[in-house]
Amino acid sequence: MVESLRYRDDAAHEEPAVTLDAFLDQSNATAVRLESDEDARKLLPFLDRLALIEVAFPAFRDGRGYSAARILREAGYAGELRAAGDVLVDQLPHMRRCGFDAFAPDKPLDPAAVERALNRYSSVYQKAADGRAPAWKLRHG
Repeated sequence: MVESLRYRDDAAHEEPAVTLDAFLDQSNATAVRLESDEDARKLLPFLDRLALIEVAFPAFRDGRGYSAARILREAGYAGELRAAGDVLVDQLPHMRRCGFDAFAPDKPLDPAAVERALNRYSSVYQKAADGRAPAWKLRHG
């Protein structure tokens, strides 16, 4: 895996992520890897002690990780939420809107392309986990 892209001010969490099953059996880890077919809601009782949740994207066409991110952020998870696996540049803006703040792609991403992708849309139309105000709200309060 290539070096992660982080969009956080805090220090990176270095503890390796354990599987969801291993975490639920021991629950003293602070980093968990959630596979695309696993239910993010199983982590809700433990969000306050998790520093990192890594969500697997086994293929770019598997969008279940977006739902997991949204569930976790809406439940109040404030730790690092990392998208890992088949992460493409075109997905980054949407992943950020769902609440991902770190990325660990399988293949290197061009830094210039990442910058363009993340700055592509100056306005948004819906509220989301990234906290950006929708364009209509800016105009009409």
